[in-house]
Amino acid sequence: MSTRSNIGMMLPDGNIKVAYCHYDGYPEGVGEILLESYNTPERVSELLSFGDMSYLALEIHPQSDYHSFDNPEKGVTMFYGRDRGESDTDAKVYTMDEWQQNISCIDYIYLFSAGRWFVKNTYDNAGWDLVASFLPAYSVSAEDYKFLPQSLTY
Repeated sequence: MSTRSNIGMMLPDGNIKVAYCHYDGYPEGVGEILLESYNTPERVSELLSFGDMSYLALEIHPQSDYHSFDNPEKGVTMFYGRDRGESDTDAKVYTMDEWQQNISCIDYIYLFSAGRWFVKNTYDNAGWDLVASFLPAYSVSAEDYKFLPQSLTY
């Protein structure tokens, strides 16, 4: 069974650019990879430029020409469009309200904003938290919570 997630980035106009990820959406899976490998606006933008994905890995680009759904390269993200040849897989842009209304069957939603990753479990209604707070290898201070965007506080 999969743990589905959405990975989003706050845009300068306040909208969110979002891609779907099918597997390992929990904080110890997708969340940890986002913290480790997708921690700058440029890197997150590059990830989202490929659209929806089957699974997230530490790398975007394969080292060989043979990476595909049938022949995946270890450690490389599997995108529906690039690697499976599917269409209509581009990342989408939503307002915060639109995004949160379009998350049926999504377990976790992630948002990159102000240089930090935030996560929300869509089933427990506990609200947004820093991804790092779920992972023992990372420390979180009260200062980090000052970066929680206003649109996430409701």
